[in-house]
Amino acid sequence: MSYFVVKSLKKSYGKSLILKDISFDIDKGQVLSIIGRSGCGKTTLLRSLNYLETIDSGEVYLENELLLSNEFPKKENDIIKKRIHYGLVFQSFNLFPQYTVYQNIELPLKLMEAKREKENLPPLLNRPIEEEIMDLLDKVGLQDKRDSFPSQLSGGQCQRIAIARAMALKPDILCFDEPTSALDPELTGEVLKVILELKEKFHLTMIIVTHEMSFARRISDKVMFMDNGEIVDYGSPEEVFNSTKERTKAFLQSSIL
Repeated sequence: MSYFVVKSLKKSYGKSLILKDISFDIDKGQVLSIIGRSGCGKTTLLRSLNYLETIDSGEVYLENELLLSNEFPKKENDIIKKRIHYGLVFQSFNLFPQYTVYQNIELPLKLMEAKREKENLPPLLNRPIEEEIMDLLDKVGLQDKRDSFPSQLSGGQCQRIAIARAMALKPDILCFDEPTSALDPELTGEVLKVILELKEKFHLTMIIVTHEMSFARRISDKVMFMDNGEIVDYGSPEEVFNSTKERTKAFLQSSIL
């Protein structure tokens, strides 16, 4: 079995079926880009994987461990334990405006370490929190902004801090929900460069919902094209971007125009 496996995931809102039998898998260190028109189910899929939506049916596995089904997990404490496998970067940053850059990254680390201590579990970190945070800031190129507030940063810098925060708890899979949609072209390039470096230098396993076609083609090991809640194309970048399927070709042509 592959490192991360999604089997027959379905999700509906009322009578509307939003995710229709979604199945895919990725190996450790691979990057999957999910592309498609707005409203096709990309973000709902990502939110479902991260326990922000309740699925109707299907299963998700990480290294043969069941992470999600329509029956599991149900208890909030179990959800919290399973959610640590993921890091999620939102398109709107979601930084705490009243906290500095350093404090935005420190908060989830402190909360997690306190929870682990309460449950008599070993610490998540094997070094001081400050060293960990400064290393994360170095990875995203913002060590000099540790004492700045979000309001003092550009949109691209805020998103890079959000990436550092998502990495703080050492997730198995780093997820991005259209990480550049709120940025202008110059700042978009800045953020995409950081994500590319995370793959090339640190070999992180990532799932990226994106509308940046050239970036998806460059960074991805696998690409998934979704339309109307279903997977239309799934394979290597070469296979998907050179697909002969009419729905795929029509989408890619409209994305270039």
